[in-house]
Amino acid sequence: MLGSPTPTPSVWAAIRESLAGAHGRDFTEGAVGRSIFILAVPMVLEMVMESVFAVVDVFVVAHLGAEAVATVGLTESLMTILYAIAFGLSIGAGAMVARRIGEKNPEAAAHTAAQVILFGAMMSLLLGILGVGFAPQLLRVMGGSADVLTHVSFTRIMLGGNITVVMLFLLNATLRSSGDAAAAMRVLWLANAINIVLCPTLVLGLGPVPALGIKGAAIATTIGRSIGAVFALSRLFKPGSRVELHARHFAFDPALIVRVIRLSSAATIQVFIGMASWIGLVRILAGFGSAALAGYTIGIRIVIFALLPSAGLANAAATMVGQALGARKPARAEQVVWTAGRYGMWFLGTVGAAFVLLAPSIVAIFTSDPAVATYATRTLRTIALGFPFYAYGMVFTQSFNGAGDTRTPTYINLFVFWLFEIPLAWLLAGPLDFGPQGVFTAATVAFCTLAVVSALLFRRGRWKALHV
Repeated sequence: MLGSPTPTPSVWAAIRESLAGAHGRDFTEGAVGRSIFILAVPMVLEMVMESVFAVVDVFVVAHLGAEAVATVGLTESLMTILYAIAFGLSIGAGAMVARRIGEKNPEAAAHTAAQVILFGAMMSLLLGILGVGFAPQLLRVMGGSADVLTHVSFTRIMLGGNITVVMLFLLNATLRSSGDAAAAMRVLWLANAINIVLCPTLVLGLGPVPALGIKGAAIATTIGRSIGAVFALSRLFKPGSRVELHARHFAFDPALIVRVIRLSSAATIQVFIGMASWIGLVRILAGFGSAALAGYTIGIRIVIFALLPSAGLANAAATMVGQALGARKPARAEQVVWTAGRYGMWFLGTVGAAFVLLAPSIVAIFTSDPAVATYATRTLRTIALGFPFYAYGMVFTQSFNGAGDTRTPTYINLFVFWLFEIPLAWLLAGPLDFGPQGVFTAATVAFCTLAVVSALLFRRGRWKALHV
């Protein structure tokens, strides 16, 4: 999946080491390809499970009709705001933790992690209260129809339980950036395995369990994520962990929290720009009816199935970049990025070709509605054409963040997604009369542009001189 790293010692030995947790391995030393492989394997498997859940979730909900799938699509667009905040905080925390680990200062890494967890918990509780109270209004703003609003309970549960999302992001970012990717993998495997079992059980009513409909999907997701977050926290309190938390680390440190927020603010804006651009695309698609929106939601879930493993590879690159810079080895950090990008291109290029050729058959697994299937197939084929570019774009973006240079990808996202992608989608879908296909095309062109611009700015090397 990740290419062909040097097979000596054997690839199987490297896999065993990576899944065992690679305890004692210093990722600032040794062959770059092998280090990426060992760190990336659990991160990729972690994302594979996330991908499987995303597909299973939409498969189950698709049985409830186009309006239910549209509700999921609109709610996830709203959740992008929460994902942006959580992801932004995790980027800032991850960059600082990785840098402290590279400097061989685990006590400072633990203190940083604890402060971020404390801040994240307080913030997510406030946002959850607001989300529950204003869920119907938010769905209306997003263009939800009266039929969609009948499923508002799904939106309320998802927004109200956002603390589980925030905690998973922050706790797993700490585990990954410290080099304990195997533990982060186990956390998401546990959370999503529970989710995969509970989702069809609660939605469809299997055995003695009554059918809860779309509300059951939200309950299953929240329960699975909650258990995963508790497990992740227990790993960080376990003696001998790379980042070992103690009660003293949670003593309120406003100065450190301000530092993390300052670093994370650009990352949050960066992620929000990228994720919220999907809100803009969904808003444009909503004008073409529930079939177009449902088809797009199914197509994007399948795309995510392929992209999330590559996100695991990008996360591995970010961790190694941060640790290498902490160890004052910028040349190694740069080598990591180009190597990881090449592995990702091989993988996503292969998957993209398969999606283009087999799109109708893949989509048929999720829906039998001809109108929905047509839009889903177009979404999948169009976006898959840019997969080789996406691989490099994801690695570049995460590597900037791993170095603590959160501003560069923020500016790139602002230009590519808001000043280019959304106007292009509106122009193609409306005035030029391409309809929903114009939205799919704009998304593909935008992500290819992001990869090219990121490569040009990465070559400048300014990210090497930042201190976090």
